[in-house]
Amino acid sequence: MADGLNMSRRIRRTPYTDRVEAAGVRGFSVVNHMLLPKAFQTTVEEDYWHLRTHVQIWDVSCQRQVEISGPDAARLVQWMTPRNIGNAKPGDCLYVPIIDDAAGLINDPVLLKLAEDRFWLSIADSDVLLYAKGLAIGAGMDLCIQEPDVSPLAIQGPKSEALMTDLFGSKIRDLGFFKFGWFDFQGTTQLIARSGYSRQGGFEIYLNDTVLGPALWDAIWVAGQPYNISPGCPNLIERIEGGLLSYGNEMTRDNNPLEIGLGKFCTLDGSVEYVGRKALEDIAAVGPAQHIRGVIFGGGPCPICATPWPVMVDGQKVGQITSAIWSPRLKANVGLSMIESSYEYAGQSVVVWAGDRQDRFGHVSDFPM
Repeated sequence: MADGLNMSRRIRRTPYTDRVEAAGVRGFSVVNHMLLPKAFQTTVEEDYWHLRTHVQIWDVSCQRQVEISGPDAARLVQWMTPRNIGNAKPGDCLYVPIIDDAAGLINDPVLLKLAEDRFWLSIADSDVLLYAKGLAIGAGMDLCIQEPDVSPLAIQGPKSEALMTDLFGSKIRDLGFFKFGWFDFQGTTQLIARSGYSRQGGFEIYLNDTVLGPALWDAIWVAGQPYNISPGCPNLIERIEGGLLSYGNEMTRDNNPLEIGLGKFCTLDGSVEYVGRKALEDIAAVGPAQHIRGVIFGGGPCPICATPWPVMVDGQKVGQITSAIWSPRLKANVGLSMIESSYEYAGQSVVVWAGDRQDRFGHVSDFPM
């Protein structure tokens, strides 16, 4: 099978792509029609230890924003998600499942409330803008839906706060988890949130103005030298161990929020109206048939999980692994899997069939692993 990415104008470069290429990127994926760096010169294991110890700069511009603004903005956002956003305040970030009429997951973005009538949905890889427009047109709502010129850059790792303080001042330390504020960069005002796609702590800079991309990358790179900064990207080992899910891998529109551990973000008492409410309440009444779980298994370093691998108990398939890799910290393979509810408890013995003609013995695990 060919391994490569044929570039074209349909695949959008980012404000940081030139810097990423100069830093030695070894491969890209495509998310939301935009490049996402996937590997640099180090191995995934070396990258994992660096992320857990130092600080990294990630080009995550593919994390596009769907801006919803206008008199009916709050009404539409609430209609799209079972999470009650009624108490959200400007400056809040909320993890919000977005579902369809059958409670199938459309996306799992982070919602940023910029004002009472203006929101950003920082999306995973699916066309939320088109879904939002369809709902708004059908309901005759008074609002504007667009993709603004915003290109997130993530600073992740235990030394990220020290680096960001050096660059943006001590006010950055006052940001609470999943909160954002406004900070100056070269005479412009930029949104910075304490958030990111890792469990190691960090920030995301929602750069407004593509032209400033190279200057922002360079400023962070210089400020990061005392902290052993490195170019990086979401690390598969760290993501799986931490139970961070990937839309299109661990869940799709075939799944509902209750299966993937987002029940705490769902209003199920009828007090909030949203698309798919009845379907989600019906699922909650009987309980989901499966849940996302961790699986730790042996057999030596596993191959790349390009297609789902069966998870077996007593010869019966009870789930499938959708992402997996060797963990150098646990000295075992780690995977993410939907597991039938009867077999989902931590410690349940399983056998993984990884497509390499061997039984790999393991067990179900809680998160983080």
